[in-house]
Amino acid sequence: MRRAIFPGSFDPITLGHVDIINRSLPLFDELVIAIGVNSTKKYMFSLDKRKDFIEETFHAEPKIKVVTYEGLTVDFCHEIEADFIVRGLRNPSDFEFEKTITQVNRRLSKIETVFLLTSAETAFISSSIVREVIHFKGDFQSMVPPSVRL
Repeated sequence: MRRAIFPGSFDPITLGHVDIINRSLPLFDELVIAIGVNSTKKYMFSLDKRKDFIEETFHAEPKIKVVTYEGLTVDFCHEIEADFIVRGLRNPSDFEFEKTITQVNRRLSKIETVFLLTSAETAFISSSIVREVIHFKGDFQSMVPPSVRL
């Protein structure tokens, strides 16, 4: 079985995430959307709410499983027997950041990282931009799936 994880904080999940998830589904038998828990980070949405957003968005997709985890992503991959990590790239700075993480992960394990470029329609969207728009009561509806539309 080809099992991959798509790790992130998903605070909140955006249409950019949805694009990467949908485009990665044909590549794997199972995709685990893994919500990382970082006790030092402040989130806009609770862990349960973020998980609910994702589960509601993908409720009809049997190949997707949504879980939470703490610690190193590669350790979690070993725990659930995932051989791949999926990451989305929006721009060159994303690539540089992800390249460094991938090199560390390779040093720690044999897990491969698969990069997918975001579509032109969603490349400008990030969770931090969505949070900023929400904070200032702007219209964020076109950047998130219906489950996040408060």
